[in-house]
Amino acid sequence: MPAITALIHTNNDALRLGRALETLYPCDEIVVVDHGSRDGTVSIARDYGARVVAAKPAEAPTQYLPQRHASWILCLDPHESLTEGLAASLFEWKTEEPPAVAVAFSVFLREETAEGWVENPAAQTRLVPAHWERWEKAFPRHDPSAVALEGELLRFALP
Repeated sequence: MPAITALIHTNNDALRLGRALETLYPCDEIVVVDHGSRDGTVSIARDYGARVVAAKPAEAPTQYLPQRHASWILCLDPHESLTEGLAASLFEWKTEEPPAVAVAFSVFLREETAEGWVENPAAQTRLVPAHWERWEKAFPRHDPSAVALEGELLRFALP
């Protein structure tokens, strides 16, 4: 069964991080890369069982993973959460015999706005193999061949 490590970059995200971490139950491990938070971000991450590491300038996202890291990396922002449908898709994918293999997997986003929820029509590459080398800051570079998973990420408005 493939293992998934969730990777979240934070910076003073104590107000929103708990909601994101609560939805990561399909993941085998959570790594929070903290960029110098001065609020309760680190404490909240540890309360949820996340491994917290300090951010290093110009470090590739895969460098934050432990040596025995998972075979797949799920990347999200601290103000995003998995829907139940996306969590179910991840569980289903992990338990398939053999699991569906793709170069990468993408997800659709729904974003909270002042006018309500808006669906983003373009899927974003968010689940990649641990050997992935194409990054744009903290997220995988979009791969048009990525297979879309069912379910969505919810992106909550910043307070």
